[in-house]
Amino acid sequence: MYERKIPVDLDCPLRLTMSLIDSKWKSCIIDELRHGPMRPSELHKALPEATPRVLDLQLKELVEDGLVEKTIYPELPPRSEYAISSLGSTLIPIIDAMIAWGNSHAEVFEKKYRR
Repeated sequence: MYERKIPVDLDCPLRLTMSLIDSKWKSCIIDELRHGPMRPSELHKALPEATPRVLDLQLKELVEDGLVEKTIYPELPPRSEYAISSLGSTLIPIIDAMIAWGNSHAEVFEKKYRR
């Protein structure tokens, strides 16, 4: 498991929040899970730019942080699903604000990032 080189600053609420969703895909995973539980393969299809290894690692971290819940069904073959937790759902307004900001300022960055 990845260990942080710099410890989380618990005295700064902004740094604490950012430490939980700071990776490239965590906020996207939470955004996808807002609509309901998803199997790992469904998340991989929803976020094809993310490598499976990175997605799996970030899902594991989200589960460890209590933002996402993993359910493993006792079937053969085994099946698992990820769902946003009640704690994770409190991040939805933050993600919505980030989406709204991106939508309203996209034209500013159009030239820089358009290929």
